[in-house]
Amino acid sequence: MIEARHLRVLRAVATTGSFSAAARELGCTQPAVSQQMKALEASAGTTLLIRTGREMRLTQAGQALVRHASGILAGLTAAEEEVAAIAGLRAGRVRLVSFPSGSSTLVPGALAALREAHPGTRVSLVEAEPPRSVEMLRDGDCDIALAFRYGASGTEWDDLVVRPLLTDRLIGLVPEGHRLSGSAALGIADLAGESWIAGCPRCRRQLVEVCEESGFTPRIDFATDDYPAVVGLVGAGLGVAVLPELAIESVRPKGACTVTVEPAIEREIVALTLPDLAQVPAVAATLDRLSLAAAR
Repeated sequence: MIEARHLRVLRAVATTGSFSAAARELGCTQPAVSQQMKALEASAGTTLLIRTGREMRLTQAGQALVRHASGILAGLTAAEEEVAAIAGLRAGRVRLVSFPSGSSTLVPGALAALREAHPGTRVSLVEAEPPRSVEMLRDGDCDIALAFRYGASGTEWDDLVVRPLLTDRLIGLVPEGHRLSGSAALGIADLAGESWIAGCPRCRRQLVEVCEESGFTPRIDFATDDYPAVVGLVGAGLGVAVLPELAIESVRPKGACTVTVEPAIEREIVALTLPDLAQVPAVAATLDRLSLAAAR
């Protein structure tokens, strides 16, 4: 019989490429990893890994098992949490991953309310931008992913439970004293000749697409995933930017002015989880608290 703990070890070895690296990730010893892999191969009845020099290579059987491991482990987590709740333990664990501006605006209020209502529920938080955060969810490395996307809804999340939270509008950011700093609103084409500071890769692609639709290609002189850095660069007079409203809420725009961009450029903010995990009480409660936090 294949055991879940052996699947976790196999996935770690496949991800890291070696027994020693997998041991570090799992917080155990290399011999322990080796023993568990031998036990898994015995259960599977075939070789799963082949050593080639200093590297590990998955066999065809190993690849198949890794491919199924994430769904199996997610299903087991859902089963364990639901059984615990039914048994009256009133405890839960939720692993949340969020993009930075969501972490500083939506997450704090949601988790504070969750702790007050369900003090036995433990929530951990790490940060990642989509699509990495969505990959983490599908790989079984988190239970809820706070994510965003621009434009019309596609099919990229069809296998997930999608909880819409809010629509986040992009806001123009120009230095104080800029020719457009006193404008009530501006079009993206009004900034065609400016030096640009761009944000995360997904936001950067969206910026280029919007500008090209308006007839120009932005000259991006600076690019950073750090929103305070974007604001600081604009405030120092080094360029202009458009940032999500959530990002501006979490940063004091010293030396910079915000301007409404027309027509509106928006991104959809959502909370994502797997169908099995959506039935887990602690996960469902966290989704509810995120929805309430977004509605305020």
